[in-house]
Amino acid sequence: MTAWWQRGIVYQVYPRSFMDSNGDGIGDLPGITAKLDYLAWLGVDAVWISPIFQSPMLDFGYDVADYRAIHPLFGALSDFDALLERAHALGLKVILDLVPNHTSHQHEWFRESRSSRGNPKRDWYIWRDAKPDGSPPNNWLAYFGGPSWTWDAATGQYYLHNFLPEQPDLNYRNPAVVEAMQETIRFWLDRGIDGFRVDVIDRMMKDPDLRDNPVDPDWKPGDNAAFRLKRVYSECGEGIHALIKIFRRTFDAYDDRVLIGEINYSTSPEFITGFYGSGSQPYGDEVHLPFNLALCMLPWDAGALRAFIDVYDAAIPPYGWGNYVLGNHDQPRIASKIGAAQARVAAMLLLTLRGTPTIYYGDELGMQNVPIAPEQYQDPQGINLGFSRDPQRTPMQWDASPNAGFTSGTPWLPLAADAARISVAVQGADPRSMLALHHRLIALRRADERLTLGAYASFDAPAGCFAYMRGDAYAVVLNLTGAAQTVTLPRSGEIVVSTHLDREGVTGAALELRPDEGVLVRLDG
Repeated sequence: MTAWWQRGIVYQVYPRSFMDSNGDGIGDLPGITAKLDYLAWLGVDAVWISPIFQSPMLDFGYDVADYRAIHPLFGALSDFDALLERAHALGLKVILDLVPNHTSHQHEWFRESRSSRGNPKRDWYIWRDAKPDGSPPNNWLAYFGGPSWTWDAATGQYYLHNFLPEQPDLNYRNPAVVEAMQETIRFWLDRGIDGFRVDVIDRMMKDPDLRDNPVDPDWKPGDNAAFRLKRVYSECGEGIHALIKIFRRTFDAYDDRVLIGEINYSTSPEFITGFYGSGSQPYGDEVHLPFNLALCMLPWDAGALRAFIDVYDAAIPPYGWGNYVLGNHDQPRIASKIGAAQARVAAMLLLTLRGTPTIYYGDELGMQNVPIAPEQYQDPQGINLGFSRDPQRTPMQWDASPNAGFTSGTPWLPLAADAARISVAVQGADPRSMLALHHRLIALRRADERLTLGAYASFDAPAGCFAYMRGDAYAVVLNLTGAAQTVTLPRSGEIVVSTHLDREGVTGAALELRPDEGVLVRLDG
């Protein structure tokens, strides 16, 4: 028996940018609800919604002030309930984004913690005395610039924050904090959501001795200054796996819920698969799906992809299940990284590998990063460090009406110049569009479980090509070059779909691939 999230496809919605229902230029929950029929048509199984909770929005929802309240920009709890009801009626699961590593500085827990050294919630966050010279307790650096420590003059101590100073880190070595976050999880699971994607789940535990991070000798000026130091003590500290097991037990008290964990961006299969936990129970006892973000980091090179995927797939324990991600709200869009032609090949890769795929909104259209001038930056990482994530967070492109049908007002970020053309309406009417390719691949995946559950095994192909089997029935052959190639299949078969969406039919064992083409073949016998 397999779980829904093993067979399913997850679709990530960045709520500020998906659909605006009230003309304020910012996407909202009623807007998402209005577009659920589109997601059902596309064929995905679950919608993952980035943070929608009460927040001062200094990091656009990843600074939570109240885990049980909806930010008014997005609507109200009643709007969320309506979304959940409609999604379930359409057969769609709903996954929310939980941010447990840190809260907003406006959260009541931190207000109390900051009020005095003697407050009962003082130890809910990580407070430390200054060094004798008044400097921070150690050399840790924040992801968004500067030290990971901010001085609080009123109580005479530093507090820890691995992101903005307005995002203080919680202290999970305090059992009261662990229980409080479990109560938050239960609140939403009781409300009927189907799971959580947990932000930076591996960073909830720090080194208990707060040792200095070592210098990274590979760091170069011009790179993100936050990585001048190797983050070996500031995250993934002693006790992290035991903590995740506690969270997992909360999920296991409910039927058919999924725990997806965002772990550090890594191309190490051993590190990624280490978060399944043990096989003491079905699907392991830590994270159901430790987010595999390696495809966001690896070079778009056939040899590099094959090398990683071969090892990763083999490293997944028998009780685990793989997953793949091409992009998200933190990463440049795949079509911008590798070009529009190869983005079609990437779509076939994502939707034919053994593991749960996650599609970032708009990638099914081939949306690209939108150029945004520094003076227009909204993202704190861009404002502080110059590495803005705004270009991949721009509004969804629905049709040729003003603002691509996203809003009747002024959009919070500018739209692409080609938004009217690269849109759902235009591509939905084009049988060879990127959207049509996604729709076709998803339908094939849903129709034949050999493309979902079948074993993965790569086979040799010319340089620049990546080829693999799904079970003994299908071969996937991808040409990552701009030149024609000939690949030898295990045996003859039938072309089911090409990424060009212009050919099907019988093929011999010698398969001719055009430039920038991927082909799915159902083999004879």
